[in-house]
Amino acid sequence: MRENHSSGGDFEDVYGYSRAVRVGDHVHVAGTCARALDGTDTYTQAKEALSIIEAALKEAGSGPAAVVRTVTYVTDIGDRLEVARAHSEMFGDVRPVATLVEVSALIDPRMKVEIEAYAIET
Repeated sequence: MRENHSSGGDFEDVYGYSRAVRVGDHVHVAGTCARALDGTDTYTQAKEALSIIEAALKEAGSGPAAVVRTVTYVTDIGDRLEVARAHSEMFGDVRPVATLVEVSALIDPRMKVEIEAYAIET
């Protein structure tokens, strides 16, 4: 059975997507950015994105401990250590497989990082 979960973000209706989708034991969380952007550094944005991801996982009946993969997009690869610090704070004991790539831009020029996550409940 498929369960769609919204976080209430404005763009979810505009784009036609869910923050998280659960199918059986699998939970997929969409690419997630911070909502507070003005004057925030990459670490702060990563922490907020991960907090939104954690809330989406919880709503879908999961949590960070079940995450098996993350994909992170940054607009400046020089920010990798800031993102790694935030990622490690949430997933340091879980140690999911992880991909980090630099992209030319995200949907808002103030956005510095976007993170998606995949969890499997066992």
